[in-house]
Amino acid sequence: MSGVLMGLDIGATKILGVVASAEGEVLASVRVTSPTGGDQVVATATEVVEKLRAAAGGLGTGVVGVGIPGLVDVGHGTVRHAVNLGVVDGYPFGERLAAATGARIVLDNDANAAALGAAALLGETDLGYLSLGTGLAAALVLDGALRRGSRNAAGEIGHIPVDPAGPRCECGQVGCLETVASGSAIAALWPGHGQPAAQALFDAAAAGSVEAAVVRDRFAARVADAVRLVALTVDPAVVVLGGGVAQVGERLRVAVAHALAEQAAASPFLRSLDLAGRLRLAPLDRPVAALGAALLGAS
Repeated sequence: MSGVLMGLDIGATKILGVVASAEGEVLASVRVTSPTGGDQVVATATEVVEKLRAAAGGLGTGVVGVGIPGLVDVGHGTVRHAVNLGVVDGYPFGERLAAATGARIVLDNDANAAALGAAALLGETDLGYLSLGTGLAAALVLDGALRRGSRNAAGEIGHIPVDPAGPRCECGQVGCLETVASGSAIAALWPGHGQPAAQALFDAAAAGSVEAAVVRDRFAARVADAVRLVALTVDPAVVVLGGGVAQVGERLRVAVAHALAEQAAASPFLRSLDLAGRLRLAPLDRPVAALGAALLGAS
């Protein structure tokens, strides 16, 4: 690979591909809108790979690391339950993309890829990563290694039901955490009108809108619930907030830290864990998930 790595971050709204140095410097990047359907996603991902190869002068063509939503069978390169992409269960994504690009494909869940990227950029070896995007998922890097789980479902906390009277989730259950702690949850309550919903919400709250502040704080409290779930399950050294919603920056970390402090106010047990102090924000100036996907290809 001539010392360079290639990675694709495939999400519900966009595919971002990068060519990067072994040190994590982005040498070239391509961003396109995600289509729906397995074959369509493979075709678009193939176009991204070809554009990256051209931009990088033909370097980095041997291995492509790919992060994609859903339950990913790393050994077989198949995807299940990628509901926001319309990919059918058992879809042989790795095999199809390898055939189309001529590259060896290393496939993993997108949150797992982002967790690897965050761990490398933050210099951490023990973390929980919360991906706050169209949906909600966690990923775990414990003692330097990804924890995928026996059924590749480790970290799928977005599909833990928290409200039996809540809305139906894309997964088929009712009242999942994802329905109240994700970018989609914000958009349902505070449409962005051409601007990302999270950005619009936090901007309105900062501008003095009482209604926006109420929605922001309610959302932050549900994200704090997700932080507690991760922290009380595996007790990582830090919990990192990432994904599209995290693009609002430090304001998100502050709001969630405040919610964690409020939740701990009446609990000496929670206060002793200092969850607010262990909260981090994924680097905003680096394509964390795409870089993490590139690192998958280096393994």
